[in-house]
Amino acid sequence: MRTIENDQLLVQITERGAEVREVLHKESGRHYMWSGDPNYWGRVSPVLFPIVGRLKDDQYKIGAQIYELTQHGFLRDVDFDLFEEAKDKVAFQYQSNGRHVEQYPYEFTARIRYALSENGLTISWEIDYDGEDTMYFSIGGHPAFKVPLVEGEQTKDYTLTLTASDEHQPVQYELRNSLVREKEKDVQLEPIQLRPEFFQDDAMIFSHINRVSLFSQAGHGVEIDLTGFPFVGIWSPYNQEKGTMAPFVCIEPWYGIADMEGASGQYKEKFGIQTLEKNETFRADYTIFFK
Repeated sequence: MRTIENDQLLVQITERGAEVREVLHKESGRHYMWSGDPNYWGRVSPVLFPIVGRLKDDQYKIGAQIYELTQHGFLRDVDFDLFEEAKDKVAFQYQSNGRHVEQYPYEFTARIRYALSENGLTISWEIDYDGEDTMYFSIGGHPAFKVPLVEGEQTKDYTLTLTASDEHQPVQYELRNSLVREKEKDVQLEPIQLRPEFFQDDAMIFSHINRVSLFSQAGHGVEIDLTGFPFVGIWSPYNQEKGTMAPFVCIEPWYGIADMEGASGQYKEKFGIQTLEKNETFRADYTIFFK
């Protein structure tokens, strides 16, 4: 476990998956991240790669070759090496080195960086590719935040607000049996009072969103700047019998998305897929503000 900190925040990150496990606001004493209780969901903030979401039949094709990958890929379950470290920032690196060719035929190096600035944590991804053919991939974040944050509050005390891109109208998608279909184009975004039934059908998914905030009536919560990301998912496990949600909400910036219902299975045709050519590097970052 590695720790970075500044005057306001203390963050703990494990080398397993380079995953944030804890964010403590020093002055208030608030712990912002979900605990990882496996009774609900045993993870806290995994990085999703080389797919986001689920593939149709858990398979994809490159030409005639069929590969199998389970939901969200494998990067969240590997051990990263420490790459750089300072008091308020840290970077981890993972080199594939032939370990995943049966699942994923491309050789890559992944670096995940975390850097603090006042009440913000910036998460940066770098993917290097050294192969000859075009590399196809998706990558995404999956941070889970405690809701409610403070004892005595309720889920309904929290409001979810989405801010659209200035350049494109947002589109909302929905999941059916873990596959994606379009729900509404040019969706009108209004503040949402958080309620369990929003997650009855799995995650809410939008394109062309620049910021997502989740705040209580008392004014504490999180805001994520994900400007430039193609998609964002918002999710909490829903208990059908009780009509309740888990005590956390995931706000997930994605460069990729689950397979569409009518997906061909060809990886290069996958909706939202990213590409890299030889010796290119993919870079993306988002920032979480803890308030």
